[in-house]
Amino acid sequence: MMRAMKTAARMDSIGTETAFEVSARARALEATGRSIVYLQIGEPDFDTPENVREAAKAALDSGMTHYPPYPGLPELRRAIAEDTTARRGFAVEPSNVFVTVGGKGVMVYAIMALVDPGDEVIVPDPGYPIYDSITRFVGGTSVPIPIRMEKDFRLDVDELASLITPRTKLLVLNSPANPTGGVLTRGDIERIAELALRHDLVVLSDEIYSRILYDGAEHVSIASLDGMAERTILLDGFSKTYAMTGWRLGYAIVPDWLVKAYSQLIINTISGATAFAQAGAIEALRGPQADVEAMVAEFRARRDLIVDGLNAIPGFRCHRPQGAFYVFPEISGTGLTGAELADRLLQEAGVCVLAGTAFGGVGRSHIRISYANSRENLTEALERIRANVAPLVAAGA
Repeated sequence: MMRAMKTAARMDSIGTETAFEVSARARALEATGRSIVYLQIGEPDFDTPENVREAAKAALDSGMTHYPPYPGLPELRRAIAEDTTARRGFAVEPSNVFVTVGGKGVMVYAIMALVDPGDEVIVPDPGYPIYDSITRFVGGTSVPIPIRMEKDFRLDVDELASLITPRTKLLVLNSPANPTGGVLTRGDIERIAELALRHDLVVLSDEIYSRILYDGAEHVSIASLDGMAERTILLDGFSKTYAMTGWRLGYAIVPDWLVKAYSQLIINTISGATAFAQAGAIEALRGPQADVEAMVAEFRARRDLIVDGLNAIPGFRCHRPQGAFYVFPEISGTGLTGAELADRLLQEAGVCVLAGTAFGGVGRSHIRISYANSRENLTEALERIRANVAPLVAAGA
């Protein structure tokens, strides 16, 4: 008789990304004939710009179907280095650029390369759940830094300082942020850099939303500050800015001392990112940027629509974010937790959103809504949410 099979113990520590699980539930409901408005996934609803698609097609037609160099195509690494130097204000060499399969690869390699069992990683709460998941998977300890609406969804630098211990190895920053849309100010970044230098910390700076900004908000990369490039892993990619989620392309800019580790990890996992997709990414960076500008302008209009609409619904308080394409409304006035409300909205109203606790404990009284959907669909979702929630709040008054 065959013994019962089981997975390795480390699998008990790994988490997930709730958006994909909730999406599956919503699609199952839709398959029964229900009408669902999808506001749960962090994916632009725009198509990849035509010039980018054509560049990838041309690469395929020219025979670019073989293994690429493991760090990425040389021309793409040059384009990334040039773009980063120009937009972020610090010099980047192509040799410090690694092209990965999505931005998650950058996170995974950083944590695998740096974190030993027992090391502490300070992660935003609420924040992208993979930071915590991979930290626990490698035996590290996640230390949440609360990100609160009362502070415009910016971390409190004094509170951050109080969380640093001799075991702190890595600090994760995300600005503009998922799930809140919060943007750290230059003053915030400067004070955080001082802490990193004083305590000899490495920073993983997730800047995947750096070009999706509103109302004159400034993006400041911590790597651009004195002494920080050599202790910062910069994460960016093509998914959000160029509506290329399905292309699965991210990139890391790493200091010299991490080049060997990233090389080893990429060779041991992916061998390299898809060659013809990288050809499209070169065109994305070097070609016209009008589609990006138009997309951001549309996102701003959608942001205002969703924020104003939510704030008019009883029980909701919604901060107006300065970046990304998410809102993280506080919903305690409904009498429900975020998880309860998210489930209710899906089952009863046909609106798919995420519970705030999908991103950490601070989000208990929040839900996350992605406004990467049409204004027509956002308006429909607001009407459904109001119709579902208003009687609930009136009954509890």
